[in-house]
Amino acid sequence: MTLMTVSLDEGEVPALLKEILLELIEDRPDILHDIVLEAIEDAGLLAAIHEGEASELMDRAEIDAILSGQS
Repeated sequence: MTLMTVSLDEGEVPALLKEILLELIEDRPDILHDIVLEAIEDAGLLAAIHEGEASELMDRAEIDAILSGQS
């Protein structure tokens, strides 16, 4: 297996990324859909983690009661 190294100027990167995204949209919209969906899920998880860190702690009995429908 041969390792290939590619060198890019900083100015070439945006154009290359644009070309890659356009090709992805045209040829493989399913992959782009999965990438966007994953990013949205990650953002939601991050928001939930931040919300959980900012909320008060509950004891295990309270959580068990809520989960068993006894709240």
